[in-house]
Amino acid sequence: MRIERHRTALDRASLSRPVRLALQDNLLVSGDRVLDYGCGKGDDIRRLQALGHDCAGWDPVHRPDGGKDPADIVNIGYVVNVIEDAAERAQALLDAWALTRKVLVVSGRLAAEARAIPATEFGDGYVTRCNTFQKLFGQQELKDWIEASLGVRVATGGPGVFYVFRDESRRQAFLLSRYQRSPREPRIDQSGALYTANKELLDELAAFLMGRGRLPGVGELEEAATRLRDIFGSVRRAALVVTRAVGDEQWREAQDGRTQDLLVYFALARFDRRPKFGELPPDVQLDVRAFFTSYQAACELADSLLFSVGSLAGLDRVFRSASVGKLMPTALYVHASAIGRLPTELRIYEGCARGYVGAVEGANIVKLHRDEAKVSYLVYPDFDRDAHPALARAVTVPLQTFRLDIRDYLASTNPPVLHRKEEFVADDHPSSEKFRRLTLQEERFGLYRDPARIGTRAGWDDALARAGVSIRGHRVVRDRALPQP
Repeated sequence: MRIERHRTALDRASLSRPVRLALQDNLLVSGDRVLDYGCGKGDDIRRLQALGHDCAGWDPVHRPDGGKDPADIVNIGYVVNVIEDAAERAQALLDAWALTRKVLVVSGRLAAEARAIPATEFGDGYVTRCNTFQKLFGQQELKDWIEASLGVRVATGGPGVFYVFRDESRRQAFLLSRYQRSPREPRIDQSGALYTANKELLDELAAFLMGRGRLPGVGELEEAATRLRDIFGSVRRAALVVTRAVGDEQWREAQDGRTQDLLVYFALARFDRRPKFGELPPDVQLDVRAFFTSYQAACELADSLLFSVGSLAGLDRVFRSASVGKLMPTALYVHASAIGRLPTELRIYEGCARGYVGAVEGANIVKLHRDEAKVSYLVYPDFDRDAHPALARAVTVPLQTFRLDIRDYLASTNPPVLHRKEEFVADDHPSSEKFRRLTLQEERFGLYRDPARIGTRAGWDDALARAGVSIRGHRVVRDRALPQP
């Protein structure tokens, strides 16, 4: 049977998912050379160039003269799943890796995401109605195949998307970035003359101190450090000015926050051969020295936290102690922006799923199941603007089988909808007060009297109609009476 590979190239209306994820993860940075290996019709190339990236592409059918020169970032997007010969498939991956200077982005179609499985089996995949070939991978299967083919450990970018780093310390830095919480904007008392006179310079130091919870080391904030020494005599003295301005409570929060980030990272690293101390990024080595008696001590503490996550019964107290999120009998629902505010054990629980599936595009609500060991990533488009957004997609990761369950609701005529959005976010979320005011209005109009009926779009619309009201923005308004005939 002759497979018509050239028919697999798509016309894309937007960047492909692997490229979008790589941009979101700051892997495609200005100045880096990008090669799209197996670029098809070149849509990603044109869009990346329009964004200012130095990008080229090669494709055996559509761009055979594009050139295969080494590049900092190489994307081999949905290529390996259309090659029917297993040896040739592996060789394509090896060829792309040989051209990679920094990061190789590999993606393939997942069986869990396929709307329909082609009926005709061929080799280790299927032949489609268009006489093209599709190898539908499992998430773990694709990861294992990449690592076995290249002899290098990879990092998960998203469902069906993986990153292969030339530098192991850069891979570790990426993994840590996945579990870092965003530091809160520090509240700084700038009334002191010394701070006011050096505000710009001290603000830069404050951002570092509140993000890292420690003084900068050698090689960090080099330009600022030189100026700080000139003015204050030492960076330590300048830091004392900052810590007095932010106060003891915020400074302790910064130190504790960084410590917890590291423990989450070290705990989850156990699943992927925890790196040696020398393989850690230099800044993380400084963190370890600042917050722990030794790297071994940090790993032992992380292990104890990881083992505590193994029992859902043991986690019940932790679920109930969470200060953020909507706690229900079978799950805790929390906005993605507030994951870092959860107790460390729950961050590790969620991290077990994220380490496997990567970033689920558009997922803004995370469901931590209490009755089963699994985590769901829920996509509610326009969460901030839509008063009651409808569920568009759900990706569930069972932590025992790791068999992804992906469900789309975009075509549903009666999808689930959200209420009481303030319960999902942290108190300092920019819209939390707006969400809270809406809920109070809805309660006054009796819209929550029958909670079992309002969980879907149809039930919610019916409740609004019965109450004679509508939602405009984040306000409840009475509907005008219909004119009498």
